[in-house]
Order: sequence, then structure tokens, then C-alpha cells
Amino acid sequence: MKPVISRGHRNLRALMHRRLPAKIFKRLQEIGRLADATSVSAYLVGGLVRDLLLGYTNLDVDIAVEGDGMAFARRLADRYGAGLKVFDRFATALVVFPDGFKLDVATARCESYAHPTALPTVEPSSIKDDLYRRDFTINALAIRLNASHFGELVDFYGGQRDLERKVIRVLHARSFVDDPTRVFRAIRFEQRFGFHIEKHTLTLLKEAAASDLVRRLSGPRLRNEVMRLLSEQAPARAIRRMAEFDLLRFLHADLALTSHLAGLLVDLGKSLAWWTKRFPRRPFDRALVYFIGLMDELSESATHSVVKRLALPGEQAHKISLAKRHLAPALRSLVRQRSPKPSETYRTLADLPDEGLILLVAKARSKDIARLVSAYVTTQQHVKPSLNGTDLKALGIKPGPVYKKILDRLLEARLNGEVKTKADERKLVKKLAEV
Repeated sequence: MKPVISRGHRNLRALMHRRLPAKIFKRLQEIGRLADATSVSAYLVGGLVRDLLLGYTNLDVDIAVEGDGMAFARRLADRYGAGLKVFDRFATALVVFPDGFKLDVATARCESYAHPTALPTVEPSSIKDDLYRRDFTINALAIRLNASHFGELVDFYGGQRDLERKVIRVLHARSFVDDPTRVFRAIRFEQRFGFHIEKHTLTLLKEAAASDLVRRLSGPRLRNEVMRLLSEQAPARAIRRMAEFDLLRFLHADLALTSHLAGLLVDLGKSLAWWTKRFPRRPFDRALVYFIGLMDELSESATHSVVKRLALPGEQAHKISLAKRHLAPALRSLVRQRSPKPSETYRTLADLPDEGLILLVAKARSKDIARLVSAYVTTQQHVKPSLNGTDLKALGIKPGPVYKKILDRLLEARLNGEVKTKADERKLVKKLAEV
């Protein structure tokens, strides 16, 4: 997308007023007035500035303060009765307003790294130093908020020029060494915006990828970047770029982008489009869908190693395990059964999370199987017998393992339309009890 403001325009007040929600624009003006009252300089920084210039919607508000940012955050919270959470180590604070609106406040700072991949040591500094520590020039832009300079664009490092040229460029030669997660961010922004990585930056990225710096990242830091990349609208292209730079090896030595896997990732995009159109109000984890797809050619044990390396949260790890264990048998079963009964479809799909169902549809490449999955999600998954264990006991059936057998048979009968009412279920239970 071509930037909506060219380099000749240095004040973005009109653009801010036009593109930002009125509530956010007003709040930024209030922050500017408070900055004046407390004799500090306040700036809007981060992705919102970049996206404002590109014409994208972004409502994540980040404020940098030249001076004591934490004292400013406290004054801001006190003035509006807002909640406040301070992270002293990084001189940042989260302000939560009574209406639910959130923004981050940070002291303008410079960073130093004790060693590659280490978390930075921060010291208060100027906005120029603060922007210099950013990953890429397109993210090293700021907008002044103080009333007399409200809307003034601050661009020390050519970020606006790089937006116009559609370029991803680092600010200094040690950028990827200081923080190897920037390798993944470069790919993510390149693919999101349709930009290209600048020649020198590309050389530095390749050098970082060829080294073992990424391997030294902690599991959570690597996980965050990988999952953010997989959350993008077209992650298949980003994964191809990761493979081009030989980055997949940092997830597992056996992970490679084969032609089959590349095709599956493309089909996965089609399956996701089908799913979101068919079930628009049913939430799912988009990044996890692609993660499970990316693991398709790895063994169950290799996949477990990746999950462990990335320290994935319990719920995600559980869904991956279920999909890895049950997806292939489920697909084989559906392909083998030409016209399965509803109960057979239910048993086949019941152990798969939604993310696994989306991948199954992608792998099947079959409208018939997509219809079976749709019927399962819309109807079969919600079918339950009317009777329960208490009802069975009331009918004189002695508690024990037989309860599960009876309830399973009732569910099967319900799914297949053999019984329709509670009375029908009682008749079937009595018949089963006689056997």
C-alpha cells in the first residue's frame, strides 16, 4: 500500500483526526496537554504511526515520554481514575481507563545488550535514542503530542522514505545480533505489507540466520515470533521465506518445506476461508491451525519436541497432540466410508479440535468430506441423550460400566434418528437392560 502522506508533509494532525476514532484522537490531545502541564515531551510511537501513514487500522496506542515516564503514567492514571500496572525493569506502564481503553507508557530510553539474545538493559534517554533501538526504520517513527507541536512527525532515520519505497531496513549493523527475533519480524512485515528487505539488511539477516543465534533464544521468545508470523493473513508465503533462509531448522532438524507441505499450506488457506464463511461466529486459533499444518510431515515424537522447545501453553499443546494422534486415522476412515452414518462421523471426528478439523478439510480436498465436517460441527457435535445416569438408576439399572455402554448406545441412536423423544430413549434402555 502506498503511504497516504508523502515526505513533504511533516504534521499529521489532519490525518490523525481523519483516521483515528474520535475517542483516541481526543485522548491523545489530553495526553499532550498533560505533558505540557508536567514539563515533559510525549510522543505517539510504535506500529500505530507506521500504519497511520500506510492507511491501515491500528488502535494499539504506545506513548514514549522524554523524562520520567512512570511518574507521567501515574499522573495520567490519577487524572482519569484509570488502572495502572508498572513494569519497573523496562520503565513501562499499562494504563487502563474506566471505559476499557488501554495504552502503554514508556520512558524514552536507550538499550544495551550484555550478549546476543539477552534481554536489554535500559537507561532513560532522548526520543532519538529511543527510536534508534527499534527493529526497522518503518517502526522508528514518532508523532509529537505536546499541544504546541501536536501531530508533528519525528523521523530521524528515514522511516517515511522507506515506507514510500516499500523497504524493510534495520537501523544498524548489529540489529539481528542484538535481537535475533528480528529475523522473523523482518519476514513478517515484508509479507504483510508486500515490501522487500533492503540489500544490506538482507545480507545481515542471512548472516544471522546462518549462525546459531536463533538457537540461543528462549522458547517463549521464539514461540511468540513464530506464532505472530503464523497469525498473519497469508503465512504460507512467510513460511516459504523462512525455509529460504533455513530458519525451519531452529524448530526441528527434520522440518523442511517439501513441495507437498507447501501445497498443503496453500490448501489450508482455502480451508480457513471455507471455515470462516461457514462458521463466522465460531472462534479458533489461526496460528495454531498453521502450526499443526507445518508439523504435518513430522512424527508425533518430533512434534512433541517442537512443542517442548517452544514451551507452548497447555491448551495449545493439548490440541496439537490430539490433532497429531487422531487426524490421520480420521481422514482414512472418512475416505473409506462412502456414506457413513451420523454416529460414525461423530465417532471419527469427536477427538479432533476445531483447528484439526480445518486441517482435515485441507488435506481431504473433498467437498463430500467438507460436508461431513460441516454436519458434525453444526449438528452432531451438539447432540446429547436426554437420559443420564440418574435416570438409569431410577429405571432400576445397577450402577457400573454398563452405564457408559447404555449412554453411548443412546447417543448413537439419537444421532442416527432411531430415537427422538425421552420416551423413545426409555424404551431403548429397557430393551438394552434385558440383553
